[in-house]
Amino acid sequence: MDFESSDAPAGPRQEDILPATAAAAVKVVIVGGFGVGKTTLVGAVSEIRPLTTEETMTQAGVGVDDTAGVERKSSTTVAMDFGRITLNDELVLYLFGTPGQQRFWFLWHGLFEGALGAVVLVDTRRLEVSFDVIGRLEERGVPFVVAVNSFPSAPEHPLEELRSALDLPASVPLILCDARRRESSRDVLMALMRYLHSLAVTPEAS
Repeated sequence: MDFESSDAPAGPRQEDILPATAAAAVKVVIVGGFGVGKTTLVGAVSEIRPLTTEETMTQAGVGVDDTAGVERKSSTTVAMDFGRITLNDELVLYLFGTPGQQRFWFLWHGLFEGALGAVVLVDTRRLEVSFDVIGRLEERGVPFVVAVNSFPSAPEHPLEELRSALDLPASVPLILCDARRRESSRDVLMALMRYLHSLAVTPEAS
């Protein structure tokens, strides 16, 4: 290929360039069970074209992946999702979405390296898939917030009932969100940043 005569623009796209004022970058991991909306959240909120590793689900996953409640799902993340959002002139978040199926959880070790915090996405139709996810975060000592993704067909419960069902401490933020909406997803990330700040100011709160 003759690169000198190519019409392709050289270098990164304008929207991929970090603001010149950016002074701090924070790694955040988006976790949750299979089909809770992690890829959707990263894609909705990212200011750059998100990197996804979605693959078509095949017969190989039948009997291995629990698709109860998400039978219409036809693709799944097999490695990670990646996105970026600038929260203000100085702070940038790098978002890493994890695979939901337990057979891919070995990838979590690398994805959590250097992460300051996490967002746990929850689907009230399948609340039980969140128990192991939250347990792994607690074992690792990773601060997290829990975001209840509002699916159209999902049953609605008071947040305090959900907190009790998930056995969440009162200090852990629990909020409602719509992972399809950029503003709602951004609010979730802001809640995590406020929580991380509160832990830094008063470490005993953790």
